[in-house]
Order: sequence, then C-alpha cells, then structure tokens
Amino acid sequence: MPDAPDTLAVRLTINGQPRVLNLAPWTSLLDALRLHLDLTGTKKGCDHGQCGACTVLADGKRINSCLTLAVMQEGKEITTIEGLAAGDELHPMQEAFIEHDAFQCGYCTPGQICSAVGMLNEGTARTADDIREQMSGNICRCGAYPNIVAAIEQVMEGGR
Repeated sequence: MPDAPDTLAVRLTINGQPRVLNLAPWTSLLDALRLHLDLTGTKKGCDHGQCGACTVLADGKRINSCLTLAVMQEGKEITTIEGLAAGDELHPMQEAFIEHDAFQCGYCTPGQICSAVGMLNEGTARTADDIREQMSGNICRCGAYPNIVAAIEQVMEGGR
C-alpha cells in the first residue's frame, strides 16, 4: 500500500476568490479557513459539530466546517461570514442581526448568520417555529434566540 501524501492541492473558491491550498489530507475545512487563510470569522466552538459556531456555506448550503475535510469540498464555492458583505455593504442578514441586537457576546454570531442565510436558501422555513427548528443546530449560550428569530423573520419577509 502506498504511503499517504503529506499534502494535497485542494482547489476551493473562498468568498469569490479561487484558491489552491496545499493541505494535509486530514485538515478540516474549519482549520483550512482559520489557520491557512487567516479567516478567523468562522469560530471553532465544540469541534464536534454540536454547536454550529463553525457554520459556513458550501455552494450555498450550510455545513459545519469542523466536520468536513477541506479535500471533500474540492471545487466548491465556500462562503464565510467575511464573504457575505459586498464591500462596505453588509448582507441583509447581518443588518437584521444588528437591528435586532441578535448577537449578544458575538461568538456564535458568524455561524448563526451563515446558517440563517443557508436556511433561507433552502426555502423551507415559513414560520417562527420553522426557524427555531431549522436553526436548532446553532447554539447561543447567551440566549439571544428571540432576537435571532426576529432578525431572520425580518429578512425572510423581505424587510431590512
């Protein structure tokens, strides 16, 4: 059996920029973002996929970046919290989180916002109960859930 390579070239588009990273095959997407690209907006919380702090979008769908190897995302478009804004203009979900004071300590906020954007991309949430259920993989230790739901409802309804 041949030895595993020390590194592999992994091609990803990160926040609209094509990137080639030479990574150990076992490098998580989260570690690739934080340690190799210095994109520290995505947080490392539990590192077991239970808190959602590491949520990013892969081809518009939300994933826990701690639970996937970077090599498994080869060729995909990855969007982190840093990639949601368009220059100085925040994404409507970022604006709504600010407006509704939905960030409390802020540690979970990047994952919450990315998850909310992904959830709205999925198009299956219709009510506040749907939002609570579909956002249940993202944990806020400060208990900002009512404000988070209000922010998501605002964007879902097309408001700013």
